[in-house]
Amino acid sequence: MNSNDLLLEIKNLKVSIEDNIILDKLNLKVQKGEIHAIMGPNGSGKSTFSKVVAGHPAYSIISGDILFKGDSIIDLTPEERSHIGIFLAFQYPIEIPGVSNEDFLRLSYNAKQRFFNQPEVDPIEFLGIVIKKMELVKMSPQFLNRNVNEGFSGGEKKRNEILQMIVLDSDICILDETDSGLDIDALKIISNGINNFMTKDKGIILITHYQRLLDYINPTYVHVMQNGRIIKTGSSELAKELEDKGYQWLNTY
Repeated sequence: MNSNDLLLEIKNLKVSIEDNIILDKLNLKVQKGEIHAIMGPNGSGKSTFSKVVAGHPAYSIISGDILFKGDSIIDLTPEERSHIGIFLAFQYPIEIPGVSNEDFLRLSYNAKQRFFNQPEVDPIEFLGIVIKKMELVKMSPQFLNRNVNEGFSGGEKKRNEILQMIVLDSDICILDETDSGLDIDALKIISNGINNFMTKDKGIILITHYQRLLDYINPTYVHVMQNGRIIKTGSSELAKELEDKGYQWLNTY
């Protein structure tokens, strides 16, 4: 393994919330060019894992570390983590009344530009940037004038999350149940956007309950999480096995 290719490393991570241990001795490595799928029953710690990596303040790290490109990020704010290249797509994207999608995306883009001492773009420049990105998720430019996620269908909210990921051009992207509530057409659009975004220098973590997402996005590895740790790792065939057998057969691990 080339250390320069290692994007994200979770080392013996132990995390609690209100004195309850949620993650325990969790280990994971994501290299450039890899797509990792994390599956597991409800309450296994999948969504907690995504929030902890993104820096959610409700969780306490008891021990272990989170390394991004070799550097610990556990003392960074969620905003700093976002700026350096970590993106989290929420399972339930929130609505932001009174804030247009265009303003939200442009302000997020320019915040990252400022962080790296790069010039900000004006609304006209940004329009040229974002319209090209919207084509990847088949979103009409009309969505830019609407308030963030307000009145959006479930599929539109998920497409908007993927658009944010593409606009910010993040290095490691954690997609928490992006496929939930999607019909087959929306699932194909979302998957196509993710596949077009993915390059040899990026990494993606898909958190999902269902194998069907992996019919459209081919994972490098599939992990099973139970009781706050990864108990089994395999190829995409593992996801198909889970679809057939469920999780009970893994209780011996």
